[in-house]
Amino acid sequence: MNSVASDLVDFVDRLAARGPLPAVRAVHLPPPAADGTRDGEFCAVELEDGSLGLSFVLLGDTLARLRAPGSLDGLVGMPAPELARKYAQSQGAERTLGFATVNALTRHLFDRAGYLPPAAGGSIGDLDLHAGDHLGMVGLFPPLVNQVLATGARLTVLELRAELSGPREGWQVTLDASELALCNKILSTSTVLLNDTLDALLERCRHAQRVALIGPGAGCLPDPLFARGVTSLGGSWVVDAPAFKAALRAGQPWGRFTRKFSLGCEGYPGFDRLLDTAHLHAKESP
Repeated sequence: MNSVASDLVDFVDRLAARGPLPAVRAVHLPPPAADGTRDGEFCAVELEDGSLGLSFVLLGDTLARLRAPGSLDGLVGMPAPELARKYAQSQGAERTLGFATVNALTRHLFDRAGYLPPAAGGSIGDLDLHAGDHLGMVGLFPPLVNQVLATGARLTVLELRAELSGPREGWQVTLDASELALCNKILSTSTVLLNDTLDALLERCRHAQRVALIGPGAGCLPDPLFARGVTSLGGSWVVDAPAFKAALRAGQPWGRFTRKFSLGCEGYPGFDRLLDTAHLHAKESP
């Protein structure tokens, strides 16, 4: 099976084959003043039609490379599919920009098809947690711990940071990914789409009833994810682009300029239908 990145780039190529796509207008980075805060974790690629796509920037030295003099030269005006392909073909900063562009092209398609993803039912609402469930959380989401425990579900958190490992009151943090096999529901940060760990993650939790990927960077087409066993994708839908861009560039909170959405495998129309609808709308436009 191809990688998720390869599959997503294939969808981009199919989208490009149906007609011209907007070029890259800008890359928006958080300022150094936001380093170490939640407001400095994401960049955005903007297309000429205003579509925005986000990507996490704190893997390795990605952010430093993006800020390096000349690193963004030549991107303005670049065909969006060309930059998107770097998600599958490159690493580090280029891969990050490629993924953000995949997300921006997804927003472009959704807008052209008139498709608005459903609002999220809460950060854990779409997992339908109850007593008797065992949630595997990939990456610690501190604000969600009490929400999970309040449902009566058990909680195991998989972390990379050894200093966080150990039992807690009513839950545990582990470094052992094999423990995910004991969980019937999985909640993961969407960063697994960027660091090439999604396929290994899904292999470990292939018996899970529900697998949710969440985070501002979860803005790609869900089709290849659903095909691999992911059951929902929850991201951030920008509703006020000028305010969002200004806040990101200033290192200020930008969440209020977005709405959280959740795409489930049930009810999602699929890429082919969205593509046909977008193409039909384009033909009907004066």
